Amino acid sequence: MPHFPLSRQIFGLAQSPSIIPVLKLFLLPVGGGIPAGVLLARAQGLAWPITTGLYLVSDVVLALAFEPFLRLLAALGRKIPLLARLGAALKAGTARSVAHFSGTSTGPLTLVMIAFGVDPMTGRASALAAGHGFFTGWAFAIAGDMLYFAVIALTTLRLNSYFRDPNTTMLIVLGGMFVVPMLVRYVRSRRAPHSIC
Repeated sequence: MPHFPLSRQIFGLAQSPSIIPVLKLFLLPVGGGIPAGVLLARAQGLAWPITTGLYLVSDVVLALAFEPFLRLLAALGRKIPLLARLGAALKAGTARSVAHFSGTSTGPLTLVMIAFGVDPMTGRASALAAGHGFFTGWAFAIAGDMLYFAVIALTTLRLNSYFRDPNTTMLIVLGGMFVVPMLVRYVRSRRAPHSIC
């Protein structure tokens, strides 16, 4: 497993065929591409700044692909009643999500946390509903997604150092990505009635 110096990786990046499969995994629309991409990047000998940069590139590609669709839906929502109701439901859902993080404010930290807790597309949609434009809205969404990437990447690498089997590691991380949020919601729902009394 060759490990090349970071400077050599940066300057030879354009000719390196090992980055394309990692980028493709990061472009998967579900979070499962993160553990697989991180483990593949490590196996390919890519340094962590390169791996993180590839994930950032995948977020920028997502922004460029998703924004026209989001804008089209917003424009059609002004003309089509069904889409207007969908937009109202999204705003109501955003308001409920915001209440979990910081009361009634849709400030930057709340929008970052929505992207961290749900996904960058929901974070961007929430930012658009809060009145943020393309750059600031995606900056919040990508910041939240990069935090999510850091948590999943570090967890994946740490677990792989114990199990030394990429398949087992990916299954555990993917299971955790689905089970931990459900457990958090369950614990919150059990604690909520007691805190009101």
